Amino acid sequence: MTGPLVRLRRLVRGGPSDAPGVVVDALGRVGLVGYGLVHVLVAWLALQVAFGVPDAPADPDGAVGTVARTPGGFAALAFGVVGLVAFAVWQVTAAALGFRWVEGGERVRKRVGAVAKSIATTGLALVVVDYLLGVRREGGDTAARTLAATALGLPGGRLLLGAAAVVILVLAVAMTYTGVRRTFLGDLDLSRVGPLARAAVEWLGVAGHLSRALALGAIGVLAARAAFSADPQRAGGLDAALRVIGSSAPGASLLILVAAGIAAFGLFCMADAATRRA
Repeated sequence: MTGPLVRLRRLVRGGPSDAPGVVVDALGRVGLVGYGLVHVLVAWLALQVAFGVPDAPADPDGAVGTVARTPGGFAALAFGVVGLVAFAVWQVTAAALGFRWVEGGERVRKRVGAVAKSIATTGLALVVVDYLLGVRREGGDTAARTLAATALGLPGGRLLLGAAAVVILVLAVAMTYTGVRRTFLGDLDLSRVGPLARAAVEWLGVAGHLSRALALGAIGVLAARAAFSADPQRAGGLDAALRVIGSSAPGASLLILVAAGIAAFGLFCMADAATRRA
């Protein structure tokens, strides 16, 4: 008899990607499209911040709320959450068994990245589930401050929160590396894509990864400030990070560029869904 791990390995090796079976592969691609749509909506909300228009917070909570208020939005969210969970499962499988076309440190880095993608899409799926069930949630900034307050209340809490800030900043650096070195292209099958489309996917990926790295780095800086000052109110989520970027010396111009990059990442996710092999 073959064990479950052997059967899973055969499913992965026999399919078009690292997903455990064609159903998870198909649903995961739908989830990846939804993940991209959320980023496009976050970019739109960030533009509202840049132009001083009061609106929903520029974070996944605000984006999901925007979808929920549209006709058919709840049905779209219900379908989307299934896809998000499928993509999370796909990435767990990729982390355990995937990326067979690279070796050594690059395979380890990609597998760690797959774990991060699984966590991110699972988190977004939980946001959607709460909306579908009518659960009242804290906003992203409030949740970040609550977590910071909890950490600071523990023995050695400032060190713990500082360590979390370092992890976030390391992830931002890794995301920058991915964008600059274009290593995301190795996860895609672009053999049937023309040169213009390939160039478009490449530049959407570069702009998207670098913009997300900047936003994630800002979240890490907020966490570090909260740890240094022992003040949880100085922490924040994506909305607070984007507002910090908007209040920097370049001001709204930089925030508009970041918003454009986040939108580019959303479009990249949609191309990714069509061509992903990992």
